[in-house]
Amino acid sequence: MSSPIVTGILSFGMSGRVFHAPFVDAHKGFKLKGVLERNHKNAAEYYPGIVSYNTMEELLGDKEIELIIVNTPNHLHYEQAKQALQAGKHVLVEKPATATTAQLLELFDLAKQQQRHFLVYQNRRWDSDFLSVKEVIESGRLGKLTEVHFRYDRYKPVLSPKAFKETAGVEASGLVYDLGPHLLDQVISLFGKPLDSHKVTASQREGSEVADYFSYQLTYPHQLIVYVTSGILVPQPLPSFVVHGSVGSYIKSRCDVQEAQLLTETIKPTDAGYGIEPEGCEGQLTVIDEYNQKVVELIKAEPSNYINLFEAVYQTIVNGALYLITDEHIAWQVELLEA
Repeated sequence: MSSPIVTGILSFGMSGRVFHAPFVDAHKGFKLKGVLERNHKNAAEYYPGIVSYNTMEELLGDKEIELIIVNTPNHLHYEQAKQALQAGKHVLVEKPATATTAQLLELFDLAKQQQRHFLVYQNRRWDSDFLSVKEVIESGRLGKLTEVHFRYDRYKPVLSPKAFKETAGVEASGLVYDLGPHLLDQVISLFGKPLDSHKVTASQREGSEVADYFSYQLTYPHQLIVYVTSGILVPQPLPSFVVHGSVGSYIKSRCDVQEAQLLTETIKPTDAGYGIEPEGCEGQLTVIDEYNQKVVELIKAEPSNYINLFEAVYQTIVNGALYLITDEHIAWQVELLEA
């Protein structure tokens, strides 16, 4: 293996502590050197010896650091990714990559000029529930696909104390830019760019200034219709994945446990029980057999691990492999987000 990629993280809040540092630390292809901590210095409690930088300029000025993880609030992604690329660093940016297509194309061009990689962190491609859906679709057992529903519902009636998420006029605020990138990336990874799209948004919580509900209707070739929906005022969520085809249906709830396990801060990505869905979360596959009878089968998802995303980042930077979340995929996604 080549020398590990020396990595710095721009924030050690929940995102850095839960979704990034544990995987950079666990993957032998990376060396977690430092993190930006402007106020509270907590990272050393988790990673003794880690460097805590006071400013972004200090972090970017560290010549040893090769990769910057931009995991700050959405409205900062474009400017901070740009600064990191200009400093000659590779970039892994949290979703959404940018608020607009114009910003995104500028960063793509800058990365090429700097001969650096600009990569987007879409961890939900490695959710166990989504991978189960992907496997069933690709198996062909559903026949010709006709109708697909992807949902991500929550119940949070109280506005977030994080003003950047709830303030009208702040770039990339609201639910469209929060959960939309997860759902749209999953759809795009399966079906590509839609032929046509129709988007509906609403502000349903009391006092909300931003969209806290959205629904897309996406049209694909061969009369396939895909619905992408998310609400934050849903007391009882519907199944997260519903896929209908000419000879079968697959229904799967959101059961991936990785986020919940990581939030405990006691389970690591390398632990034996990591990423395994609990009993009772099986997806329901219904197919029509040769006798025109329904046959129902429960399908247990295989364990999954977000470390596979970091393996993809490593292979791209070190070996020049094509990153699974391609520039095209992100461009199509941002186009839909800002529609």
